[in-house]
Amino acid sequence: MRIKLFVKDSCPRCPAAKHAVSEFDVVDVYNIDDIDGLAEASYHSVLSTPSILVVDSAGNELGAWRGDVPDPAQLRQLMAQ
Repeated sequence: MRIKLFVKDSCPRCPAAKHAVSEFDVVDVYNIDDIDGLAEASYHSVLSTPSILVVDSAGNELGAWRGDVPDPAQLRQLMAQ
């Protein structure tokens, strides 16, 4: 499993989202202000920041928080499955 974090430089809630995923070492951070980050966000239908997606090895979405920051316990529980 991997965590995909979508952020934007001007996003006021993005620091909290970065903190929520900081305990995991399987995090890919995408800044949607950059073309590569915007392309990845478009692929996953991410329309707001912060967004956190948990995907399996095939890229299937297992859980998502779009425009929201999850409770760290929720994220840990999903990653433990």
